[in-house]
Amino acid sequence: MRVYLTSLGCKLNQSEVESWARQLTAAGHTVLENPEDADLCIVNTCTVTHIASRKSRQLIRRCHRANPRAGIVVTGCDAEMNPNALKELPGVRLVLGTAAKEHLLEKIAEQFDLSPQDKVACPQPRFFGHTRAFVKIQDGCNNACTYCIVRIARGKQRSRPIAAIVEEIIAREKEGYQEMVLTGVHIGAYGHERGETLADLIQAILANTHFPRLRLSSIEPWDLTPDLLRLWENPRMCRHLHLPLQSGCDATLKRMNRRYTTAQYRDLLAYARERIPDLAVTTDVIVGFPGEDEQEFATSAAFVAAMGFARIHVFPFSARPGTAAASMPGQVPPSVKKRRTDLMLSIARYSAEAFRRRFIGRTMDVLWENAIDNCWSGLTDNYIRVEVTSDQQLHNRILPVRLLALSKAGLRGELL
Repeated sequence: MRVYLTSLGCKLNQSEVESWARQLTAAGHTVLENPEDADLCIVNTCTVTHIASRKSRQLIRRCHRANPRAGIVVTGCDAEMNPNALKELPGVRLVLGTAAKEHLLEKIAEQFDLSPQDKVACPQPRFFGHTRAFVKIQDGCNNACTYCIVRIARGKQRSRPIAAIVEEIIAREKEGYQEMVLTGVHIGAYGHERGETLADLIQAILANTHFPRLRLSSIEPWDLTPDLLRLWENPRMCRHLHLPLQSGCDATLKRMNRRYTTAQYRDLLAYARERIPDLAVTTDVIVGFPGEDEQEFATSAAFVAAMGFARIHVFPFSARPGTAAASMPGQVPPSVKKRRTDLMLSIARYSAEAFRRRFIGRTMDVLWENAIDNCWSGLTDNYIRVEVTSDQQLHNRILPVRLLALSKAGLRGELL
């Protein structure tokens, strides 16, 4: 069978799609780069905001328009929360919630003929050419942030065994991946149900593998313990932490049911930066949360500006049905959220540029990913996007670069 896979949203969704692609290929199926010639399209959806839900449905419709003959299987968070609406979309033959993801291909085989066919010559899908492998280590979340629909869609915290994760990473290492990214909904809670920790997992990975870079995806601030931070003494650990802030105002954080104050967050950043030189700290910020008045927003904006983040993802609050925040008083009008979003985005741009400027004139190693017209793009271990012009084949190589100037995406450099 010829299968097209696509996803929307988080790195966890991406890691799941990559895993299904490998399973299908190993079973003798052909994974396609585009949906036009597919027998089956699998769409992994997102529902973190109402915009994400809308984009998920647009993606399903695009698959159907590109190939009306193909059956469409929809899974993911939007499939969990809105299955009936998705079943009505054109071409959709099967909707599977998040609980079915771990046995997705078996569930699909109950309705579709998944008997292997002769492979045809087709381009490899885009995720097979990545230099970074996204490895799912856990799913679900036991927190109760009042705005979050993902914890409802994904269910309770559950972790994969350390041995299974290490085995997967060793396989990706043999395939040539230079960087592994550990992903999940709440990776800081890894192994808690078995008396294990994220530090235990990382130590096992470092002890049993040799690839150059290990990166964490988003980790909650309260999970960044001194024991965990000590692991960055190993140079294979990427100097990048994504620590979701969500708001720089204590009153807003309390309504969000976040487990820290701004003072605690500030102290944590100072400690992490002391332990990890040149650390990039990226974050998420929600604007227009219910009850956020002009003073709360101003307090949040001032705190965000003072933290020196390397990158800030800004989200206007999206009321998700089933969450506590959706029915809170003081809902902020869309026009006000738009204005505040624009202001926070301006802070984000200034903060990101200020972080990148610190590295102009430095020499840093870059993992090169892809090129357009000999303009190569890659990442430093502390998550700076770097561009160089070269007619060499740089894909999946880590090479030193002198960083010369700001660019639209990050920094321009020259190979050494």
